[in-house]
Amino acid sequence: MASTGRLNPCRQNAYCGLLFRLCGTAVFMTLTIVSASAQNQNFGQYPTISTSSIPSPPSIPYAENAPSAPETVVAAGSWFDIPVFSRIAAGGWLMLPLGVCSLIVFSLALERSIALRRSRVIPRPFVRRFTECVEDGQLSYEEATAICEEFDCPVAEVFQAAVKRWGRPMLEIEQAVMDAGDRVADGLKRFLRVFHAISNVAPLIGLLGTVLGMISAFESMSGSSGGGNPESLAAGISVALITTAGGLMVAIPAYLAYMYFGAKSDGYLNDIDRLCQRVIDCISAEGLESGNRNKKTRRAA
Repeated sequence: MASTGRLNPCRQNAYCGLLFRLCGTAVFMTLTIVSASAQNQNFGQYPTISTSSIPSPPSIPYAENAPSAPETVVAAGSWFDIPVFSRIAAGGWLMLPLGVCSLIVFSLALERSIALRRSRVIPRPFVRRFTECVEDGQLSYEEATAICEEFDCPVAEVFQAAVKRWGRPMLEIEQAVMDAGDRVADGLKRFLRVFHAISNVAPLIGLLGTVLGMISAFESMSGSSGGGNPESLAAGISVALITTAGGLMVAIPAYLAYMYFGAKSDGYLNDIDRLCQRVIDCISAEGLESGNRNKKTRRAA
């Protein structure tokens, strides 16, 4: 029987191929955005017109008595009005690994959402059929093994490990169930380390981009004549902080996915342990002896 809780080689290769294609698409899109930003780096910069070169309007008699024209207030463009791709490109080349990390988190979260559905881990028809038949003594060793092999799910793998030691002492069956449970836990908690690693590394990548951006901003300030322009320094720091924001936007969903799928896996393992204890009580040597004693008592009555 194939080890349950883990993808077979064909599905694993398919998932890996899809992940690599998505990563390649993200890399291509990010490089396109960065190159477009480099070509249009002077876009939005307007020449400064000196006010001394503009002639003053002629004086109009009785101007103080004339009705004042309504003032037109032009609001400065908000940072949130900038297109998303422009913001990403402004963060520099370090936004590329952050984009790859975000794509990995999304792909693995989708895969885990499908793999950790309850119908795949603990299917109710199989559990109800198996436990009721075992508790009623309607299954033999061969029938129980055939039912476990029919269903390819983590709980069936643990049940099969217990059935293989049918009639053995309870401690021996429990040890076999624990070993099978460890293998199933590895499959249920797959990719959790990836989520945890990305949630730790993404903020560091963002912080690195911010530090590099601030160094560049201060260097441009020190190299400019006249002591530099505070507005240009503020603009440089604002651009440098984009990578920190990007790192946090990747790290927070990754950490939430790590906690959510970890808790879901632990809940499934607790349910499997509870169900296995019911099976062990029925198929162990102690359980079979107690069941035979009860049958004799019922017949005598």
